[in-house]
Amino acid sequence: MTVPHTLVLVPTEIERRHLARQRGFGVDAPCELCGFGPVAAAARARDAIAAHGPERVVLVGIAGTFDPGGLPVGTAAVFPSVLMHGVGVGVASFVPGPALGFRHWPRSGGGGADGPEALALARPVPPAAGPLLTVCAASATEAEARERRALFPGAVAEDMEGFAVALACRLAEVPVAIVRGISNAAGDRRFDRWQIPEALDAAHLVADDLLHRPTWRHPA
Repeated sequence: MTVPHTLVLVPTEIERRHLARQRGFGVDAPCELCGFGPVAAAARARDAIAAHGPERVVLVGIAGTFDPGGLPVGTAAVFPSVLMHGVGVGVASFVPGPALGFRHWPRSGGGGADGPEALALARPVPPAAGPLLTVCAASATEAEARERRALFPGAVAEDMEGFAVALACRLAEVPVAIVRGISNAAGDRRFDRWQIPEALDAAHLVADDLLHRPTWRHPA
């Protein structure tokens, strides 16, 4: 069975450089940088999809875990859905835009005035226990991480590009899976404790498996 044309997106050159050391990475599928943070990632993902015309997309990079016990540092996961923090009202008492009745895009996902909207993701392998939370700025403290998880119950990790790439894919009607290697606990700014190489090695194993699967199980 023919493997569908897949586009791999990676946020930063640091991540791509490490992944490129793995055998086969960037050979079986084109790989493009989508940029750091939600603004660059949305714009670059849209450009890359238009240029390559993929049948599916995989976003690969690192993330911080809200649940070190269930999603430990040094492991990797795919996610059932992705949410967005940082677009709304307030800082210390943040309220997501969808909770105020302002959706990111009229057809972007569920939710609405009753709460945050989630974008469903392709999940070719059993996903992490909860959604990924995309943030405009990473959690600075453990207390901040707890506040975010309380605001978005069930979120198991945070990144800075997932929702942006997923929305670009939704608008282009292309399925997307997000693979994140867990480099740190959300809110831990002690970079000497981060395990970026180990996280990216784990993410590569998951992403490589997805790239060679001829079919994906899509969200209902």
